[in-house]
Amino acid sequence: MINPNGNNDATAAMVEQAQNVLGPNVRVTGKTNTQAPLLLATPADMQLAEQGVLALGLQAAQVLTDLEKTDAIIIAAFSDPGLNALRAQVSMPVLGIGESVFVEAAGCELNAGRRFGIVTITPDLDLLASFSARATVLGVGDEYCGACVTQGDAQALLANPALLDAALSAAIAESINDGAQAIILGGGPLSAAAERLQSQFDMPLLNPVAAAARAVLKLW
Repeated sequence: MINPNGNNDATAAMVEQAQNVLGPNVRVTGKTNTQAPLLLATPADMQLAEQGVLALGLQAAQVLTDLEKTDAIIIAAFSDPGLNALRAQVSMPVLGIGESVFVEAAGCELNAGRRFGIVTITPDLDLLASFSARATVLGVGDEYCGACVTQGDAQALLANPALLDAALSAAIAESINDGAQAIILGGGPLSAAAERLQSQFDMPLLNPVAAAARAVLKLW
């Protein structure tokens, strides 16, 4: 699992989430892109992260010993920086948490075609526009009903789980009012909040990291 941002704590948390889904017979190893910002909040940040993601992915693909061999790579940032470039250069499956959760949100076998929204802490307009473009590319544009952004500074929210959960709860309620039947917590560092907040809502709150791990299980 490659964390495209420079936050080692976020890497550890996402590895734990993926490991819980994949179980004891799969070993998840985390790699942090230490040259990137602690939070990827704009398309420029995503572009900056791509080079590090590609380098870490190629490095993982070259390790062939039985103990360390990589069978799949997960890129653990919501905009999946470097996903297509890495796929083009390695033979193993490469999954992005954003792509995986978009498909899961709209295309679950029992809920095909359900409408979904995104809740995020990053207000950059270009980044928000990229969500809509991504939904269209993945063929789920008709199901996507928009993004809702939390109130407050993103870094301050990430530093205080109680404030984060309160801000996310308000934005989730807004997304439901917009017609969402499922809500994606849009960001790797937000993934754990899906589990913390689920009991407050009847609508499913989708964890992008868990979605990517479930997609890995389908490969085998």
